[in-house]
Amino acid sequence: MSDLRRLRIGLLVCGHVHRDALDLGGDYPELFGALFAPLGAEIVPFDLVAGEGPSGRAELDAIDLWMTSPARASVTDDDAWIRDAEALVRLLVAHGRSFAGICFGHQLLATSLGGRVERAAAGWGVGAHTYDVVAPQPWMDAGEPFTLIASHEDQVVELPPGATLLATSSHCPVAMFAVGDRAIGLQPHPEFTAALSRRLTGMRRDLIGEQRSDVALASLTTPLDRERVAGWLVRFAAERSQR
Repeated sequence: MSDLRRLRIGLLVCGHVHRDALDLGGDYPELFGALFAPLGAEIVPFDLVAGEGPSGRAELDAIDLWMTSPARASVTDDDAWIRDAEALVRLLVAHGRSFAGICFGHQLLATSLGGRVERAAAGWGVGAHTYDVVAPQPWMDAGEPFTLIASHEDQVVELPPGATLLATSSHCPVAMFAVGDRAIGLQPHPEFTAALSRRLTGMRRDLIGEQRSDVALASLTTPLDRERVAGWLVRFAAERSQR
């Protein structure tokens, strides 16, 4: 792929934004579309929950970077579509396709390849969190910490065999990892804005807890590194395609 303006991201849709928050940017295809459009990338959605995954070599070859959306489901749920999604991730990685798992997809990448996911002992991760880069990669701009929105109750607690930890935080020790040069898992949400996090946190206040919700809401004035991290993912796909 010589022209980044033609980069195509195959978004494996694993869930949907709550209907009461759709006015803040739409569903995941729209949120990711708005994030990546300034970088010259287009989003091609595939609804895994509805059984509409990619089919055939031609469809796989037409995509430069495969990416998952978040989900309200847990990778530990015993749902057929989740097992099918794990099989698809294993196929993509085995065939050397560029893959980036976001939140649910981060956890899906781990479980697909032999890692482990559990309910976080520290409780909900929500609001703006800052992550330390512990293994800078060539497609990153620097090894400086980055800040993104967290919104998760489960976490990766054991990396897949051979995976490399890339970023960590006190709340989420496995915040970002790589499997060779083929796949990345990222727990926080580059597609989430502060406004969306504020709405969703308010809606889940009883579930998250009053004190944790208040801390999360207060954190949302922190500048986010959404575009910076999106640029990492584009460069990751571009560098792999040029080899």
